[in-house]
Amino acid sequence: MRSIRTKFTLLTISVLIVAMSIVTLIGVYSVQKLGRTDADQMMHLMCTTGALNLDAYFDDVEHSVKTVATLVQESLEKMSYEELDEQIERARSLFDKVAYNTNGVLTYYFRIDPEVSKTAKGFWYVNLDGNGFVEHEVTDISQYDTNDTSKLVWFTVPKATGKGLWLPPYFTEGIDIRVISYNVPVYREERFIGVIGIEIDYETMANEVENIKLFDDGYAFILDADSNVIYHPDLDSTLVYGDKIAVDEPDKVLGENHIQYNFNGVEKEAVWRPLGNGMRLYVSVPVVEINRSWHNLVSNILAVSLIILSLAGLIVSRFADRLTKPLSDLTEAAKKVEKGDYEFSLNYKKNDEIGILTNTFKQLASHTKDNISNLNKKVYVDALTSVRNKAGYSDAIAKLQAQIDDPKGKLEFAFGVFDCDNLKYINDSFGHDKGDAYLKAASSLICRIFKHSPVYRIGGDEFAVILQNEDYNNREELMKQFREAEAEISSKQANKWDQVNVAMGLAVYDPKTDPSVIDVARRADQKMYENKRFRKEQNSEI
Repeated sequence: MRSIRTKFTLLTISVLIVAMSIVTLIGVYSVQKLGRTDADQMMHLMCTTGALNLDAYFDDVEHSVKTVATLVQESLEKMSYEELDEQIERARSLFDKVAYNTNGVLTYYFRIDPEVSKTAKGFWYVNLDGNGFVEHEVTDISQYDTNDTSKLVWFTVPKATGKGLWLPPYFTEGIDIRVISYNVPVYREERFIGVIGIEIDYETMANEVENIKLFDDGYAFILDADSNVIYHPDLDSTLVYGDKIAVDEPDKVLGENHIQYNFNGVEKEAVWRPLGNGMRLYVSVPVVEINRSWHNLVSNILAVSLIILSLAGLIVSRFADRLTKPLSDLTEAAKKVEKGDYEFSLNYKKNDEIGILTNTFKQLASHTKDNISNLNKKVYVDALTSVRNKAGYSDAIAKLQAQIDDPKGKLEFAFGVFDCDNLKYINDSFGHDKGDAYLKAASSLICRIFKHSPVYRIGGDEFAVILQNEDYNNREELMKQFREAEAEISSKQANKWDQVNVAMGLAVYDPKTDPSVIDVARRADQKMYENKRFRKEQNSEI
């Protein structure tokens, strides 16, 4: 006959086994789903951030070429063929300014079709050592058939297609460096005149892609629209240019732009995004590495469960609550994290199996939250001016409001609001590219004067600065320095778009009258408009 103690112990252990089994299954499921969800989010965020950075890089080059090509095209319509040399010199002067402001340019050129002129060839500038552009002897196009697109691709392909386009990697003639380029054909009265283009060092692009890394063995690569390899870490070892990777016919489609495929015998997952130049950026990670983190957590959960069950007969009557509560807390935390809520409290700090599991889970959740936060910060940048954008401004206001709502000390800050005068006039009179240059000049000056404060572009022609610490203490002097620098720049620059004409307002946070951050920002905005009206009245009187 079994004693009540034995029966109670067996019953309690049985209940504990069932309860622990349920908790363990929930934990395993939650951790598995959490691991998968976090991995997917990180891959998509990494790919999105990388694509934005690459697009900004490529767009800068494309914008520079189109700017010069457009100006040259317009000038050609007004000139005779005898004035072609004069047009070449104009293009040379334009390119000299544009190329220095375009990141990663290796060469730039304007080449004339030999069928148009036997004497006017154009120019070719290279920057091989990073010390500046020097003129290089141009390639003798006349010895090639310019209708053969297999040779001199930077010239023949734009001529054949009749449109601006990006070319896949090739070795440029004369300096034997692997490049990619953007080229635009130039016409006069529908007659092909030549090609304007920029070549960027392939290694510069490769370095940008190599910086996109995830986990231990994850990497990024670029394919063209037909899945031919443009860049891959295994180029020149197992791959060559133009090879295909099994992504068009993947083993599994896991979601939008999310696939599973096999490469060199390794199962991988990849997410991809199209780039503005027609290429596609992929971020790829081995499946086993994606699963590794949650596999380890599952193993830890199972190990802890077995240990607890083996000791249950000795400690169940005394420590049952103390054993089950930490696991319940951990399960609830896992459920919150599964839903994207990282605000949970795990207070079990003892140096035992549950404590190790709890600490491991807290570290995983903390690292995941930090990684997602860091990736999100990279998209808070305005593409035109490189200052922080409206989303970053909203985030900063929310953080300041949290400090106002829960004060932990004396809070001092001020808002500066800046509005660029006459942007519409510059856009309408000189073109949107000059309007962009005008905004960049204003942004650059604001950043230079308020160098210790975050600068935000909060509208088309409006910027904001949040002043704290050193800049806050020196705010009046900084505003004075801004006006002096603005006047100095405008007096030295003949072009309207190179000048800086900005209305501005400054408001200081007063805890007695400002219940919210928006009140301070609104006062700064009002002062800016008052300053704008005052400046208009002064100009009208003059």
